Amino acid sequence: MPIRPSKNKAGARAFTEAPVWHSLGKGWQPLWPGFRENGFSLEWHDFDAPAALDYTGSFHPDSIEICLNASGCAELSLAGTTRPLAAGHAVFYVNGRQRIAAKRLPGQRHQFLTIEISRDFLRDRLSTAPAGLRPEVAQLLSAGKPSSRITEPARLGTDHQQLIPVLRHSPAPSAGRAMWFESKVLELMSAFFFVPEKELFCERQRRVTQERVQRVVELLRQNLAEPPDLLELGRRAGCSPFYLSRTFSQEMGVTIPQYLRQLRMERAAELLRSGKFNVTEAAMEVGYSSLSHFSQAFCQAMGCCPNLYPLLNR
Repeated sequence: MPIRPSKNKAGARAFTEAPVWHSLGKGWQPLWPGFRENGFSLEWHDFDAPAALDYTGSFHPDSIEICLNASGCAELSLAGTTRPLAAGHAVFYVNGRQRIAAKRLPGQRHQFLTIEISRDFLRDRLSTAPAGLRPEVAQLLSAGKPSSRITEPARLGTDHQQLIPVLRHSPAPSAGRAMWFESKVLELMSAFFFVPEKELFCERQRRVTQERVQRVVELLRQNLAEPPDLLELGRRAGCSPFYLSRTFSQEMGVTIPQYLRQLRMERAAELLRSGKFNVTEAAMEVGYSSLSHFSQAFCQAMGCCPNLYPLLNR
């Protein structure tokens, strides 16, 4: 399919999201910056967020954006309703009349890929709303200013997890790269913009289990110092504590307490590596009041004592 020039109006041409990501330096990488010319763009984000990052101003007017969220948590808000976006999930949203607010949560490594698609590009490829097209997308084909929408995040499938590194390192020669990226955008559109077929019962059970486990992972990651107990985790995951404990171990290969300790040690290692925290401060930051217990756990997880870790990992 030939590449068609974008029909964006003058207002769209004036828009740039670069100032939103300027402070990240190389943490923001445009993979294909062709939104104005071809009607779509792809960007890779990879950064640590010591403080919450507001990226509300990054959404192109009259566009639809897919986010493949590999790591880090975000919050998307519209008309007083906030939708959390967990690691390992995908979401898409329509930027229309209403303002979508967005922020990346602090204290986390954020890695995500965004695919931005203009209204004109969508209309060019879907001149009429075909059967099965999601209503959030179908409204972009009609006249008038579209309403903003945020879809329910869905767990990233294996195929889309594997697609992220492919998109980051295109194998296409430079002369054919525009065509290659467009084919990938159309592939993602076909996956996200149509109503999924009815799931088999076993597939649904598998998906629900994975979503519950991911929910627990994010709750633990966000509350390392004072994590919820098993009863509260079960309540927030929507199942009994016993069932949650069993399914978590089956999915992750470790128990919830073991996984919590792993998260704590990884976070403590980040703090020590930064040079801004000493051992006592790092221990307290991840919920340890006993320095000896912390040192023992750190040695088991990282292979050296916390005092030596910054010296060996500069």
